[in-house]
Amino acid sequence: MSVRVVGASLAAAVIVLLTVWLTDLSFARAALLAPVLVVGVAALAGLLVLWGRVGYQHFRESRHPRAILVLGLAAVGLVVALSLLGVKLPRE
Repeated sequence: MSVRVVGASLAAAVIVLLTVWLTDLSFARAALLAPVLVVGVAALAGLLVLWGRVGYQHFRESRHPRAILVLGLAAVGLVVALSLLGVKLPRE
């Protein structure tokens, strides 16, 4: 058996086990849904790579990369700080 087949099988098993752990699906049902789960995870990973590359390229070509980085980190810090303080945003 090649290393690729073993790696792919292990990855599919991890995806199924994570799905069982995170949801209320039984192991048998998650195993039956394994092809759908693998395709869904692959599609999500592809989208993350695509938009990550787009964002990185935009960041590299911008005039003020430090300002973008500082504002982005400030936004993340604000969300973390408000979450730690227990602030609840109003919902419509």
